[in-house]
Amino acid sequence: MNLKRNLLFISLAAFIAGIMFMGGCLAVSDINPLSGNKSGFGGSNLADASGTPPGVDSEAVAEIVSNAGPAVVKIDTVTVRGRQYDPFFNDPFFRQFFGNPFGGAQPREEHGLGSGFIISSDGYILTNEHVIEGADKITVTIQGFKEPLQASVVGADYDLDLAVLKVKAGSSLPSLKLGDSDKIRVGNWVIAIGNPYGLDHTVTVGVISAKGRPINVENRSYKNLLQTDASINPGNSGGPLLNLSGQVIGINTAVAQAQGIGFAIPANTANNVIQELINKGKVVRPWLGVQVQPLNEETSAYLNFKGTKGALVAGVLSDSPASAAGLKKGDIITKWDGKEVASPDALVELISKSKIGQRVPVTVYREGKLRTIQIMVTEKPGNL
Repeated sequence: MNLKRNLLFISLAAFIAGIMFMGGCLAVSDINPLSGNKSGFGGSNLADASGTPPGVDSEAVAEIVSNAGPAVVKIDTVTVRGRQYDPFFNDPFFRQFFGNPFGGAQPREEHGLGSGFIISSDGYILTNEHVIEGADKITVTIQGFKEPLQASVVGADYDLDLAVLKVKAGSSLPSLKLGDSDKIRVGNWVIAIGNPYGLDHTVTVGVISAKGRPINVENRSYKNLLQTDASINPGNSGGPLLNLSGQVIGINTAVAQAQGIGFAIPANTANNVIQELINKGKVVRPWLGVQVQPLNEETSAYLNFKGTKGALVAGVLSDSPASAAGLKKGDIITKWDGKEVASPDALVELISKSKIGQRVPVTVYREGKLRTIQIMVTEKPGNL
């Protein structure tokens, strides 16, 4: 009897424990934290069977891609480079005895690949400058066209890494709108479309991981990039980064040497210069023509200057506005057009907002005294 009673007690305890366990599972999975809706039995905050991120409607993403995809293009480039060889082979007497082992030194072709997107129905295309830099031939593949179209460079800017191309399609083309990248928030979902490794119209989805990232890639310095974990690989450069409204909020640009880290130029950066690139073929920048560095306590003490706010002139370029105005190495720029200069970066920002041909009063500390110098702002030469 005791044995039967013990077995009955154990069975009852196991049954009750099972109910409690199932109740706990339902309590944990009952709410989708991203959507705020009841997910029902077996619900989860993980991606659903369609592979859609939590809180994102899979059909909405598919619809955005369907609408935006035709405006995304593949860009192929050809750069012709002469083969390097010893100049002695140009001498006909030398070739008579030794021949020409280079077979006439035929030029070699280098092929490049990137992405871009159409920004107007008449054939203007936005991409990265590094995608088409130095190219002798540029062709653009557009959905619905049997053959790639020849493209010409309308304007390009090395510093911003942006370029505008033009194709003659003979018909109205689908285009994408640039959104307000300032409104995008860290954590917002984004969609990248491009041609990584030549894989046409590849779509990846991720979030904005950070904003305002400064990074250096070879000789380029980017100051205000969007960071995303949407997969961006070689060949994606120049393609659009879209928000969930189907607007371009970034131009995919750089790939970090780590998984889940990619970068895009904010759409507002491009929006500010597109018309200038189309009309003038370049971005016109004001300049001062000085090399500046930040102040530290030791430098300030040596120059008998109070504080560390300002921009120390480390060098003055010849034939520059600074040189013409008489700025000297060792000067400390404290104000630009009446505005305080807190650092070299602040000075660069103030100069960038000046107008070509504007005469600007600049306050300078030199040999223990403050003085004001009038500087005529001119256009930055293209070779700098």
